[in-house]
Amino acid sequence: MEKVMFSVLLSILLGFVLLLVVLFLGVLSMGGGEKMSPFECGFDPMGSSRVPFSLRFFLLAVIFVVFDVEIVLLFPVVMVVGGYWIWVGGYLTLFFFLFLLFGGIVHEWREGSLEWGS
Repeated sequence: MEKVMFSVLLSILLGFVLLLVVLFLGVLSMGGGEKMSPFECGFDPMGSSRVPFSLRFFLLAVIFVVFDVEIVLLFPVVMVVGGYWIWVGGYLTLFFFLFLLFGGIVHEWREGSLEWGS
């Protein structure tokens, strides 16, 4: 019981000391207002929030995120196929997923969403 109590007190003390160190270093490193302002995609954060935003840029970013997540979902499949114990339904699911991925990229390409210039 004494070891548990000592561990809890040590954890609380260490957390408090680290909090004080961070607060002290944070005050020392304060920069000017321009340096501490957030940077949002090249827009001036102090100006009007009603500036026009490029819809093409937004759509390209969404397409990137969607296909990036789909590629990440393929990583476990590579590990399972390397283990040689995947069943036939697993291969069919993999091919269907790759077909959807390829169909999506072909659709975006034919639509012109991947073209940055006009």
